[in-house]
Amino acid sequence: MLRANAPLLSRIRAGWVPPAASEESRRSGPSGVALLAATPAVVGLMALLLASPLKWAGFVLLGGFVFVVLVKIASMSEIPEDDRPHERTVYEHAHLYEGRYLTAEDLDPEARAVLARAQHAIGSVLRSHVNAEGLLDDARNAVMLPAQEWEIARLLAKLSALRLEHRALQARGIAPEVAAVIEPLERALADSASAVIGRVEALERYAGHVAEAERAFHARGQIEELRAKLPRYEELLAESGADALAVPEIERLAEDAEALERTLRRSVSSAHEAFRYLEG
Repeated sequence: MLRANAPLLSRIRAGWVPPAASEESRRSGPSGVALLAATPAVVGLMALLLASPLKWAGFVLLGGFVFVVLVKIASMSEIPEDDRPHERTVYEHAHLYEGRYLTAEDLDPEARAVLARAQHAIGSVLRSHVNAEGLLDDARNAVMLPAQEWEIARLLAKLSALRLEHRALQARGIAPEVAAVIEPLERALADSASAVIGRVEALERYAGHVAEAERAFHARGQIEELRAKLPRYEELLAESGADALAVPEIERLAEDAEALERTLRRSVSSAHEAFRYLEG
């Protein structure tokens, strides 16, 4: 829910609070008190009309009054629009899980670009057919890859905050005596950034192996579909007297299927190796 409402989280972080239901919205439409006060007069008027030659007007008034009452009963069970229960739920969870999520404002532009690379790699793995079909370790992917995403995002947020502070210090001007102290800190920032990028590159390598397996998986499916249709083609060629010419092509199709099977197994094996590297 928090992931799906990132813009709302940013507003909450900036101090926005969902508005409470306004008294005006609660008073909109016929007031329950006014309706109750008017009931005796309306009933008396209906009685007079029903006893007079204008009986039809009494029935019309009765029907209209019953309709108003039903509308009021229905409106009492509706939640006022200004209550915004969804926004309130997000607001409450945002405070409940404070410190366990990050927003775009927690990252500087460089960090956002690095996180986007990691998220793209993770998404491509989790959305792949080879993962859905269980050719990869889908259960571990579902647990470890989001954990990797969070860890990378957390480190990038800390790195962004330190870089922001460092730039602010530099903007104020650095005394010559402080320059010697600043240099090791800059190296620490650069080394930390390189380490995080190394994690992201490992994810991208894993995603690359998965993409290769995905291509082989789809190609194998197409070859298998063609092989299932071969008997019909062979029958046609035999009936037309051209079956001798088709033998090499059919054999090549079988060889392609075997090659794709080997490629798929090799790609999945490479993906498993890359995944073990991520665990390390």
